Amino acid sequence: MTTEFLCIPFQSPLKQKPTSHPLNKYSTHRTYSAKPRTLQVICAMSTQNSRLTENRRSANYQPNTWSHDFEKSLKDDQSVETYQDRAAKLEIEVRHMINRVDTEPLSILELIDDVQRLGLGYMFQKDITRALERILSLKNLKSETETSLHASALRFRLLRQNGFEVSQGLQSTCNEELFKILKDNEGNFKAGICSNVKGMLSLYEASFLSFEGENLLDEAKIFTTTYLTELKQDVGTTLAEQVNHAMELPYHHRMYRLDARWFIETYDKKENVNCILLELAKINFNMVQSIYQRELGDMSRWWKEIGLANKLSFARDRLTESFFWALGIVSEPQFSNCRKELTKVAALITVIDDVYDVYGTLDELELFTDAIERWDVNAVHNLPQYMKLCFLALYNTVNEMAYNILKEQGEFSLPYLTKAWADLCKSFLQEAKWSYSKFTPTFAEYLENAWLSSSGGLFLVHAYFLLGLNVSNQELYALNNYHDLLRLPSTIFRLCNDLATSTAELETGETANSIACCINDTGLLEEQPRQYLRNLIDRAWKKLNKERFQDSTFDKHFAETACNLARIAQCTYQYGDGHGRPDSRSKNRVKSLIIEPIPLRTR
Repeated sequence: MTTEFLCIPFQSPLKQKPTSHPLNKYSTHRTYSAKPRTLQVICAMSTQNSRLTENRRSANYQPNTWSHDFEKSLKDDQSVETYQDRAAKLEIEVRHMINRVDTEPLSILELIDDVQRLGLGYMFQKDITRALERILSLKNLKSETETSLHASALRFRLLRQNGFEVSQGLQSTCNEELFKILKDNEGNFKAGICSNVKGMLSLYEASFLSFEGENLLDEAKIFTTTYLTELKQDVGTTLAEQVNHAMELPYHHRMYRLDARWFIETYDKKENVNCILLELAKINFNMVQSIYQRELGDMSRWWKEIGLANKLSFARDRLTESFFWALGIVSEPQFSNCRKELTKVAALITVIDDVYDVYGTLDELELFTDAIERWDVNAVHNLPQYMKLCFLALYNTVNEMAYNILKEQGEFSLPYLTKAWADLCKSFLQEAKWSYSKFTPTFAEYLENAWLSSSGGLFLVHAYFLLGLNVSNQELYALNNYHDLLRLPSTIFRLCNDLATSTAELETGETANSIACCINDTGLLEEQPRQYLRNLIDRAWKKLNKERFQDSTFDKHFAETACNLARIAQCTYQYGDGHGRPDSRSKNRVKSLIIEPIPLRTR
């Protein structure tokens, strides 16, 4: 499947005739070594190779923010185990709250929203589904409170967020309410709704789950954004914090586990909170955090044993950031193995990206790409020493991963994993060719290659097998051909990355990124192409919403994982390049999610 909007030419005030360009084609046939062998990585650099480094490029990347010994400082607090019994009792009480049938629907909706935003949704998913099914089946509303803007918008968001097929059309009670509350008889937004800040915030959050063509939700997004941005009403401190938080990035686009920390701390400030729910959220956050700490310690030891950071000084050393990225894709504690393997993938992508983007000559890159495509260990003989290290580290890691998947799940994943790596490296090579020739492609040409070079598709191919879901031939075909569920979050990933890094790249003369290609196509200044990219991200989310909630070929959990890829991209590049050039804000995010527990005080 090809995402339609990828080849839409940039629409600018200048009259230009759009140019159509053929899409890149990637071969689905690969040659594999019949019996992959594990080879010992040789770390010594030859004198000849050392001389070759004299005229190499450098990106002047900052050194690793985290010490490789810092896993020793992670306090895997064994005292957390003492809270397990308490957590089990609290879980029973919360489950009872969700399943009560005599509670008003609005109270149940708010409870479900709190449970999910506090990071507890994975514990109660079956209970949440049953509760929403009851609410969806309601024909008659019991009170005026339930027909408020807040209640109707929240019901719409939670139903769609949890996979229920609710359309914008007048096909369900909740949508009829939404229309009646928002519009008057002449089809205009009612003036009175602006006084309801809580309702406007709920409507704003709901609007980000829209599909293409849902014009009411599009209008609601513009209407609520304008109002909440210019909010002049005197509202409580907690509600004001929630509004400011949502204006920075809506909940649907946020990294859920990181946002849970923020929401727990915000929820703790509210009056008349559910103390049972709050206590469970704090205990659970710390218990899950202790799992993350053990995982990061394991990964730090693996990274030290691989030794690439010490041998390849030109490449970014980003093990902790790679773990944070993997955690953003899969955060539930039961997917520990998937998270650790995706960390390996992220760390290797970072190094190999720097081989193509910074260090390798074009001749070397073509040899390396050929070796990856062939996936033949004998190909290392043609590579320079630093590429031997990269190839063997990748070869051994992926083969071991495929072996474990085969052993534990009975699925032979190696052809799919290696094809994904070959496709990624070919897209890296295309960008290197553009860079070496100082060629600026059209925006359509660039983006058709760039969604793949983002590495999003590679992450999702690996995640598909590592999640341990039931595998079907239909899904494997869609996976191998980069179904829109892989293309769309990869596109969001690429565009977020380019928005964060393009200014620096333009200053250094980089010719192939989204902004440079738009400027070259149109002659416009930088800000207008930036807005165009933001619009493309919004459109990609609408398409992804439909794939996730309505048309997905894949298992719902994998579809949610694909959305999480887009979310961690929005998080990482929200304020700059949080992976390549992490700042204090990036470091504080890691601390809050992985290192610093929440105090377990009672109110």
